[in-house]
Amino acid sequence: MSPSSSPLVFTQKDVASHCTEDSCWVLQGTRVYDVTAFLRLHPGGEALLLGRSGKDVSREMEGPPHRHSRNALRWMEQYYIGQLEDNGSDGAALDPGSLRERRKDPKQLNEDTAGKTTEKKATEEEENSPFSLCSAVDLEKDLVDWGKPLAWQVGHLGEKYDAWVHQPVDRPIRLFGNPFMEASTKTSWYWVPVVWLPIVFYLSWHCYASLAAGTTRVVFTSDFSIPVHKYLFPLLFLFGWFLWSFIEYCIHRFIFHMKPPAHNYYLIMLHFLLHGQHHKSPFDGSRLVFPPGLASLVVGCFYVTLDKILPDSVGKSVFVGGLCGYVMYDMIHYYLHYGSPKRGSYMYNLKAYHVKHHFEHQRAGFGITSTFWDHPFNTVIPEEKY
Repeated sequence: MSPSSSPLVFTQKDVASHCTEDSCWVLQGTRVYDVTAFLRLHPGGEALLLGRSGKDVSREMEGPPHRHSRNALRWMEQYYIGQLEDNGSDGAALDPGSLRERRKDPKQLNEDTAGKTTEKKATEEEENSPFSLCSAVDLEKDLVDWGKPLAWQVGHLGEKYDAWVHQPVDRPIRLFGNPFMEASTKTSWYWVPVVWLPIVFYLSWHCYASLAAGTTRVVFTSDFSIPVHKYLFPLLFLFGWFLWSFIEYCIHRFIFHMKPPAHNYYLIMLHFLLHGQHHKSPFDGSRLVFPPGLASLVVGCFYVTLDKILPDSVGKSVFVGGLCGYVMYDMIHYYLHYGSPKRGSYMYNLKAYHVKHHFEHQRAGFGITSTFWDHPFNTVIPEEKY
């Protein structure tokens, strides 16, 4: 909300009446927040947030059991809609549509009819712009122009880039002005299983059938070799899955979380395209999984490497296990952002772990499908202390 606009004022009754999935408000002190859009994204689950609707969540924000990070508090400000009334002041409740309108443009509700008409025309012009996929921001406070593609801007941030990219926002990102280039950076989650699972099923059958023929042997010397029985296929498959988990960790830690030199425009831009944009806008659903075209480069390198090192059917058996591991990685990653796992379950704890990585511990917690590799490499997110 801009400093020049006076906040809306609500009564306690107004706030308490918004306690459903369709309209959920909470208080932090005297500040009122409409967190309806955040319900299904909340790491603790919808029920936890709904159970505190209409109430002051200040104690929960400070912990225990969980102290919310500075980024989490900053994130919450995106849902700020007004203040709780003081004694002697009148509350002014608004319908949800008007509140959403105010969050998009805080000044709008303080202007007269002529002003609204002018802004409506401006909004229509913005929607017709090819760069209108992002909501308006206060350019005096942000370092980039969200009305233009970000790929060409981030490199100019220099030493400010690392801090900026790790301050998440709840708005979609447009990387390129060219529609084709922009479309190539997005994909819906279901394309991952649609493209890759048929290959996993076919190669699994092919590898098992090849091993069943009894002709596959691992040669150590010209005089010594051992046959590879078909019943070893599940072990080779699982080894490939395990190997992928290590590759997943290494890519996430050493490539996606490299710290580009502040003076290198192109490395900053490359980092943003690979992973920075995901940390800047962690709930942009169109960029939570890898487009098959981009993923095929990594998959291809994985296949060629194994094919060179191992006998044909053995290499393919390990490869198909790794490919299945990759599919599960992308699906789990999407679920960790948009799913609502049961409280206390493995996925619930994994989701909480991943959210901490995004909002507080960006230099730790690199495991996605598992925290296994964080332990030997000493990158486990530390337990909270009070």
